[in-house]
Amino acid sequence: MDHSFVSAFILLLLVLDPLGSLPVFIPIMRGVPRERRRRVALREVTIAFAVLLGFMFVGDAFLRVMRLSERSLEVAGGVILLMVAIRMIFSHEGGVYGTPEGREPLIFPLAVPLLAGPSAMATVLLLASRQPDRMVEWVGALTCAMAVSGAVLLLCDRIRRWVGDSVVSATEKLMGLVLTAIAVEMVLAGLKRYFLA
Repeated sequence: MDHSFVSAFILLLLVLDPLGSLPVFIPIMRGVPRERRRRVALREVTIAFAVLLGFMFVGDAFLRVMRLSERSLEVAGGVILLMVAIRMIFSHEGGVYGTPEGREPLIFPLAVPLLAGPSAMATVLLLASRQPDRMVEWVGALTCAMAVSGAVLLLCDRIRRWVGDSVVSATEKLMGLVLTAIAVEMVLAGLKRYFLA
């Protein structure tokens, strides 16, 4: 399925799931001194953005080296998205990802896999490989989605105070439902391209 800038932005925002990452982000950051939290959040968002941007630009080369087709990537990405979506809907202890305690996070788990996880990597690879002539739009959509995610993470304490834990949890489950539909669509599109190509 082809995407526009807006649909790519929404898809990336759903995959990055900044609201869903709040229950993971807050316990991890609890052990970080308050004056360092902003710096750590910005650092982790920057690392995640760099990782996803790298995957976006080396996507075609990666597919060629690994001898993968776009169809297999589309199906695999859809399956991963579906697994993440199911974990979002049926939340469990530790959230979508585990939460190590007792140390300041560096790359894991905030940058990778919380933001730049397998589903996000597969999504940017897919966008870049399906429509490489629109790379500027995909970079713009990724930049906007990461900016929103960074803003949510920076404002996480305020957001939870404003809306409450129950609203954050309900929003995560709603995003999970939307992401489930997108994941199924990706799998069906990949299978359709495989059998009809």
